[in-house]
Amino acid sequence: MQPSMAVAKVAPPGVGKLPRRAFGDHAFKVLAFGMALSVLVLIVLTGYELAHGSELALHKFGWRFLISSDWDPVQEQFGALPFIFGTLVSSAIALCIAVPISIATAVYLTELAPGWLRQVLSLFIELLAAVPSVILGLWGIFVMVPWLREHFFPWLRKAFGSLPLFSGPIYGVSLLAGGIIIAIMIIPIITSVSREILRSVPGLQREAAYALGATRWEVTRIAVLSYAKRGLFGAVILGLGRALGETMAVTMVIGNRPEIAKSLFAPGYTLASVVANEFAEATSNLYLSSLFELGLVLLGVTVLVNAAAQLLLKTFAEPTAK
Repeated sequence: MQPSMAVAKVAPPGVGKLPRRAFGDHAFKVLAFGMALSVLVLIVLTGYELAHGSELALHKFGWRFLISSDWDPVQEQFGALPFIFGTLVSSAIALCIAVPISIATAVYLTELAPGWLRQVLSLFIELLAAVPSVILGLWGIFVMVPWLREHFFPWLRKAFGSLPLFSGPIYGVSLLAGGIIIAIMIIPIITSVSREILRSVPGLQREAAYALGATRWEVTRIAVLSYAKRGLFGAVILGLGRALGETMAVTMVIGNRPEIAKSLFAPGYTLASVVANEFAEATSNLYLSSLFELGLVLLGVTVLVNAAAQLLLKTFAEPTAK
């Protein structure tokens, strides 16, 4: 008989480390959840502080504050409607200008531009994004607004003067000037994000389209843009968020007049601009509280617009998913 041999039991590799790994995974999960939750906490705290600061105006004006056009600090009559109008109109103008330029630029950089030119254009786009808003505002006052007043706006009125949007006297500083300066500021953001999204489209998408005999334009339109449309929409939403909250550059070129006008040549005012302009001049508690409420309204407008955009995105995406 063979002598019996003791068989040593060897634990599988890594078994002893399982508790440590489980602790590390759990700690990472908790930490990541805490970081994500902090964003929601910041928004809630910001809303709470704005609501607390605007308590006096909320009690005095109620919902009339949102639909009133009066802004008279002397008589202590305040309403947010002209500022909501100015914010939404200037942001809409900015998107109408910036979105086609940004997406076309991103498509060119991703699909068409040679390597050396791609690097140069990308550098200039990043430099434009780094320009402070106050510098763009000064450029807008001394360069853009005079040129718009003397050349572009008269041409627009001559060509489209039959439309209410392009009628009336030309001042230079206007809603349209504000929208143009915002467009200049959000073009680098939308372009950079869109370029990264287009670069992430799998190469198999393009190769399959080319294999079917598609032209370069058809490959870009069907295989690339169609695949990346949700991401591009997200890039536009990021640009919209910047447009709604832009302050200094818009303050310098929009005219700062609290009125609702049909013409885009008329001066306007935005929620962020009036807070920046008049916060240091608030001489009464009600005046200061009304400015706080304008900040609360701006936060609410931003949240509602982004929520509506996400809902719209889901509506468009559902038929594709099915």
